[in-house]
Amino acid sequence: MGPSNRVDSRGRTTRHAGYGIRQRIRKRVEEIFGWMKTVGGFRRTRFLGLARTGLAGYLVAAAYNLVRITRLMQIAAPS
Repeated sequence: MGPSNRVDSRGRTTRHAGYGIRQRIRKRVEEIFGWMKTVGGFRRTRFLGLARTGLAGYLVAAAYNLVRITRLMQIAAPS
């Protein structure tokens, strides 16, 4: 294989244009989960039960969305 046919750790080729697109989308998604774990305190749950833990997840995700919205508003309307 030449340099244009790079292979990742699973043996898949990385030469396709879709690979780079998938990696950018994956980075965006992984950043959200990283924020939820570090800033949102969701690395370990404080609650017992699937329902309460799910509700806590929704609240942390809502907090992330609020932070994201404020960031986007600051970018859209610079003062």
